Amino acid sequence: MSTTADPLAALASLPGVADAVDSVRKAVDRVYGHRVMRRRSNEITSEAALRGARGSAALSGADWALEEVRRRTDFGVEGEARTVGAALRLTAEAGQLLSVWRQSPLRVLARLHLVAAGGTRPDETVGRPRLAGEPVEEPLVRLAVPSASEVAGRLEGLAGLLLAGTGAPALVTAAVVHGELLALRPFGSYNGLVARTAERIVLVGSGLDPKSICPAEVGHAELGAEAYMAALDGYASGTPEGVGAWIAHCGRAVELGVRESTAVCEALQRGAA
Repeated sequence: MSTTADPLAALASLPGVADAVDSVRKAVDRVYGHRVMRRRSNEITSEAALRGARGSAALSGADWALEEVRRRTDFGVEGEARTVGAALRLTAEAGQLLSVWRQSPLRVLARLHLVAAGGTRPDETVGRPRLAGEPVEEPLVRLAVPSASEVAGRLEGLAGLLLAGTGAPALVTAAVVHGELLALRPFGSYNGLVARTAERIVLVGSGLDPKSICPAEVGHAELGAEAYMAALDGYASGTPEGVGAWIAHCGRAVELGVRESTAVCEALQRGAA
């Protein structure tokens, strides 16, 4: 990252980032201006949460149909059901952690991992970054796994940047948080789910999406795992082009999330949902 006083803000000048920021802002403004939002915003928020959780779970290997997620209640079992349950719990928890995030991002990340585990992993690895020699379960991410010491240092650095405050656009900050967590994989499990939830928290807490109706997770899933991993590879490279492409990819995901919620608004307007 840049060595300027506000390195996150400096990323806004990377190739393609300004256009992505502008495009996301316009898309978000459009859906917030939809006439249904004036009367039924709580319904849009609830539906966005469900669809966002479904998208995040899909990227973690549990690609269930939306109606299956809506219908099921048994999420405590092993395998895909547990992944979907973790995604749903994280989405529900995210809105409760906004004020804590502003004071202690690392505390929130630990809480998110604990919520994702859902009490099914009663051991000392839950709710804290992994230690040297502890394994990581995140098969989708093909990057080399950073050492525990590197993870600790970079997490502290990220938290420091966030607590210092930044003039960076919300999309830039959210994308960096998401990319760092996914590249670092600080926990032994559920890192993808936690990273995407942290992205949501930044987008909501920044004021870009205060009602949480623009589920980027939907867009990430729609763009596909291969594109997601290719963009992450670019972020992890640290090159201006790679980091800029990752931020733009996250911007496209937000726009697709906006499109999803716009469709929900229009369905409600027609009385079809």
